[in-house]
Amino acid sequence: MARLIVIGAGAMGLAAGYHAAKAGHQVEVLEAGPEAGGMAAHFDFDGVSIERFYHFVCKTDAPTFKLLDEIGLGDAMRWRKTTMGYFSGGKLHPWGDPISLLRYPNVSLMARLRYGLLAFVSTRRERWDALETQSAKEWITRWSGREVYEKLWRPLFELKFYEYADNVSAAWIWTRVKRIGRSRKSLFDEQLGYIEGGSQTLVDRLVERIAAMGGSVRLSTPAKRVVTEGGRVTGVEAADGFHPADAVISTMPTPFVSAAVPDLPADWKAKYDAINNIGVCCLLFKLKRPVTPHFWVNISEPDVAIPGLIEFSNLRPIPNGESIVFVPYYMPVTNPKFSWDDERLLDEAFSYIRRVNPAIGPQDVLARKVARLRYAQPICEPGFAAKLPPVQTPIAGLQIADTCFYYPEDRGISESVRLAEEMVARIPA
Repeated sequence: MARLIVIGAGAMGLAAGYHAAKAGHQVEVLEAGPEAGGMAAHFDFDGVSIERFYHFVCKTDAPTFKLLDEIGLGDAMRWRKTTMGYFSGGKLHPWGDPISLLRYPNVSLMARLRYGLLAFVSTRRERWDALETQSAKEWITRWSGREVYEKLWRPLFELKFYEYADNVSAAWIWTRVKRIGRSRKSLFDEQLGYIEGGSQTLVDRLVERIAAMGGSVRLSTPAKRVVTEGGRVTGVEAADGFHPADAVISTMPTPFVSAAVPDLPADWKAKYDAINNIGVCCLLFKLKRPVTPHFWVNISEPDVAIPGLIEFSNLRPIPNGESIVFVPYYMPVTNPKFSWDDERLLDEAFSYIRRVNPAIGPQDVLARKVARLRYAQPICEPGFAAKLPPVQTPIAGLQIADTCFYYPEDRGISESVRLAEEMVARIPA
């Protein structure tokens, strides 16, 4: 069987390592960081084990359920009824169901009806190819009208994509609407899930299974260069020396690929280099009490610089009635705010939390933290599918993919697991 090197111990890299070891390959997973898990890795947040970047599970995440069953965690899924809110006009409004939409006061009745129609149709649509060359702006405006786009969608797009806001793929937006819409028992009952103990439960089990099958996960071991000879991969030069291999699966972010794989043809390097990314500063607050009853609150206020709040404890409860809130600042890393010091960002974000719930005060803050990621969200413009190079590179034995290869699906553990299994299946026995 093949000697396989997997670059990156995020969810995709670990799932690839697991499936490869199960197939009988000799597996080494190389991780630059001090811990496995990537964006799913946990840390101790004032006594609570929590992710730096939030994750949740939907009813449609079949690859996740299949993997959990395989590794003995099938009974670790927990489901909870969740709700959404929309903060605009200085008030918090319920959101995400037909009655809440009809009662929402800040757009016309016709706009509300057309917004609901688009959401309803999106959850039932199966194909995305007709949307691939359209922008979300074009698609939403055609279905729902300019008022819906300008008042309900554009503010959120601008705070996540900045100068790219009007040029985001309709197919990418559709899959997000569909995924959440299909995680419902009814129009009025949304259910989202989490793994008991958080994503770290899955990360730890995958590391254990890889080791039990003779593989290894090497932490603090950054891959420096993929080595090739005669058009075939021969191994990986890492911080601790050369690791020979018959096959390599790279899950590193695409901006690193050109430098890490110098033997790729120039036109392939250009494809990886042309993929733009948005960074994120993801802020976490642990509070003595909840901010809202909702899991997700979209925010559309002209002087609020975040698209929303994720009150994670309204999905995965924590003890003593305390609350954990994620405040994501998506932005290009060239934005001056990306380089603000942690305290300045945290103070601004807390002022927004207090806008949503003025009863929350400094005395309610138990802990706060900033996590940063330079390559958090690929910019998926219209025609993005044609922009992506194939996963199998022209170098024999070398496959390359990161989260943008999930397109049109968004980043998530389920897509990581699916693509990892597909890549392992291509490795010759």
